[in-house]
Amino acid sequence: MNVISGQTRHRSAAVALAQMGFVLLLLLLAGCRSDVPQPGYQSSAAVLPTGALDASLARPLAYRLHMQIDPRQPRFSAELELDIALLQPDDGIWLHGQNIVVEHIALRDSDVEVDYQQRHASGVARVGFATPQPAGELTLLIRYQAAFDDNLAGLFRVQEQGDWYALAKSESIQARKYLPGFDQPGFKAPLQITLDIPTGQQAISNTPAFAQSVLGDGMTRWQFMPTPPMPTYLLSLAVGPFDVVEYPPIPANGIRDREIPLRAVARRGKADAMRQVMAITADFVNILETELGVPYPFRKLDIVAAPAWPSGATELSAAISYREERLFLPDDAPPAARLGMLGIHAHELAHMWFGNLVTPPWWDDLWLKEGFATWATPLTLQRFEPEQSHALNGLRRNFAVMQDDALASARAIREPIVRNEDIRNAYDGITYSKSQAVLHMLDSYFGAERFRAALGEYLREFAHGTADADQFYASIAASMQQPELITTLRSFVEQSGVPVVSLDAACSAMGSELTLQQHRYAPLGSALRAAHDPLAVASTATASAAERSWSIPLCLRYGIAGNSYRHCALLTAPEQSMSLPQTQCADWIMPNAAGSGYYRWQLADSGWQALLQHYAALDAGEKLALIDSLQAAMAAGEADLETFLQLVETMLQQADTQPRQVMQAPLTVFADTLQRVLPADQANTLRGRLQRLYRDIDVCSQAGDNSDQQLLCRSMQQFRALTLNDSLLRAQLADRATRFIGLHSAPVPQALDADLYELALTVAVQDIGTRFFVALQSFAADFDDPRFAAAVPVALGAISDPELLPAAQELLLRAPADETAQGFHLGPRERFDMIMSMFQNSALRAQHWSWYAQNLPRILQLIPEQWQRRTPEAAAVFCSAQQAQALQQLFARHGDLAPGHERALAQTLESIQLCAALRKALTAPNAVAAQQAANG
Repeated sequence: MNVISGQTRHRSAAVALAQMGFVLLLLLLAGCRSDVPQPGYQSSAAVLPTGALDASLARPLAYRLHMQIDPRQPRFSAELELDIALLQPDDGIWLHGQNIVVEHIALRDSDVEVDYQQRHASGVARVGFATPQPAGELTLLIRYQAAFDDNLAGLFRVQEQGDWYALAKSESIQARKYLPGFDQPGFKAPLQITLDIPTGQQAISNTPAFAQSVLGDGMTRWQFMPTPPMPTYLLSLAVGPFDVVEYPPIPANGIRDREIPLRAVARRGKADAMRQVMAITADFVNILETELGVPYPFRKLDIVAAPAWPSGATELSAAISYREERLFLPDDAPPAARLGMLGIHAHELAHMWFGNLVTPPWWDDLWLKEGFATWATPLTLQRFEPEQSHALNGLRRNFAVMQDDALASARAIREPIVRNEDIRNAYDGITYSKSQAVLHMLDSYFGAERFRAALGEYLREFAHGTADADQFYASIAASMQQPELITTLRSFVEQSGVPVVSLDAACSAMGSELTLQQHRYAPLGSALRAAHDPLAVASTATASAAERSWSIPLCLRYGIAGNSYRHCALLTAPEQSMSLPQTQCADWIMPNAAGSGYYRWQLADSGWQALLQHYAALDAGEKLALIDSLQAAMAAGEADLETFLQLVETMLQQADTQPRQVMQAPLTVFADTLQRVLPADQANTLRGRLQRLYRDIDVCSQAGDNSDQQLLCRSMQQFRALTLNDSLLRAQLADRATRFIGLHSAPVPQALDADLYELALTVAVQDIGTRFFVALQSFAADFDDPRFAAAVPVALGAISDPELLPAAQELLLRAPADETAQGFHLGPRERFDMIMSMFQNSALRAQHWSWYAQNLPRILQLIPEQWQRRTPEAAAVFCSAQQAQALQQLFARHGDLAPGHERALAQTLESIQLCAALRKALTAPNAVAAQQAANG
């Protein structure tokens, strides 16, 4: 194994001086240590820190961790040497440890008695000293052991194809389940890892292993090089009979003066399935280095396909770990599977800079890593495949998150997190997608060359350290020499909500005179409209929340006599005037040029109609913006369904020239309207009209080898089969599913590709019923395909036959201990997916809810810990005040079993109430009459 012994580090003089000052402080403190505390000693024991630890009390300096890990056994053991800077005299230290058994704890070179107690369920622990200790450096010696986690959190183990594997899922606060220490992102310290593991197995961590030695008793010791300073949430540990394949190192380039060793890690016999992801890795690293001007910051790069993982992937430094289904692809992988792999890989690699090289000190600035990694994803993919439409995928995500941000209960990108239980609530669409949208807006408005160069300066300034939002704002504004950028960033990052720009155009002798007004978007029924809206729900939302304003980088595009023009300005006031520079009046005005702004917009009827008439003149991003703002106006009662349908008709008349993302955008609006909002009779009327509208749209026969068209084909098939209930298509899908699993004869592998697994299996479960439900489980038990395995629980949850309810419920509640036997079983993540799928089919929602309410405590024990907070979202499909009340009552009884559920509960309740208000508006007599007239 080739090992890079050195590591180039880039850091500013300011950071270097700050670190030097800290080292000098420690030397002074160490020199002042004595057997008794200094005067002024005050114990920190009285205040239990259930959120961030106080960085002024103590911080870690280094970890030396020696673990004994045998994945075949139920428990592991470890010895830890933890160097700590005690910054004030104290009789103890607050740190983290959760459900570990400490067998021995002591201070090095001291006979002071030391004890350890976990004081809070979230893993807050107190190390107490019988004699108070003076400020200075000390070392804790801890011997401990614990059980492997059962629900994919902390250090867990999993059995796959008869082999046992152990892996560490450390983010966000799960390292404390296997490592007592300072489990907080701002506490970066080097780690030295030693692992004793079964001989013949492989061990993976964040740095290369430099030594192996056989111990006897079937165990081998692996010693790893020290890490650079890093937070515990990025710690990687993986042990088991992995295949480890060395790929050619990533060559040095103009930004990086060294090679990067590159390896693929997969469970036994599966490394070959990683060829595709490994083939693109060097290109992705080079693109990110080029765009940011900063070299990849670690000694090596391992791509780890985990046999089980609670999320899609986690950016563990230099050992990125993925749920294996996201990486295992054949050479002829279908386009959705390949696109998913490309996206998640670009995102995780971007984290090596955003989050790992520069780390937010606390979780309220999670956006500084997740938002930037999300923003970098379409950027990387578009550079990698310039002929594809990856940038439009990013735009669709930007508009989609506005639905979440429209809630009165929406959280800001950056807001205080005071409890450990609330940390995972920050991992939402606001942090990922709204942050991406804001960054894309700035990148577009100020120019990519300036913005990305400033990002590179920021990364160099804080390399291997931490930076919060204020430090980021100051760095980026100074680099770009744009002090007003701080105001813009704060207005979008530190307050929730979507701005709406209302545009009124008047034609004068001087040309178009515009009046622009901004306000917060509020749909029908929102508490933000409570003062004047009879459909608004009761809420504690304040008037100030409804009346807030933004500093909006606004760009318009408009047409005059067949030519188009662009005009940009910073919209900073609640009302602002603007004169277009041409002396002729605009024929049409698109208020969001290229769709790059994070705002919605409202026009007079004549403005909407002008855009529909000049629809062909709009670019793809602007068409997405038009679809979003028009559907948002409909939800706010400022446009009607008929106008939205008119837009769709205009789009479909030009279907052959429309980008995939534009064709896909209305489908989710129609699915929600038909399956959730409208009552059955009106839904059937609208469904009939849509069947006629889409009857002649045949994208599948024309797709050929065009990946975008193939992706559109899959979207249209799902829309036709599940929303429009196309009986002929459903019969074809069910037939393909039965042939694939061999329901009537030998299996036919060519009958389905991976992109159709979920849809075809779902339709077959619904339309064939018990025979397929049973046969699918039998087939899945022996079919080793991770993507198929992920589709199965979704399909099983979609049952529509009430006779299958007992079987589905028994499968979901089956004890994990029973699943070590042969046959089909659900893992923790698969249980969660199946439950969420159950509520998507309206046929059995009432029965599913009754079972869910009765069994919620047991369900919470069986799903991944990080998903427990999301369990209120199962009710997001409902649309009545009665169902909202039932949800509220359920979590009043059992909410304490789902720490951090409050955010999901509040947003689900509001979503239900908004749906009820929209239903009331769309079923009003005048709305029904208009729909009937349009239907002929």
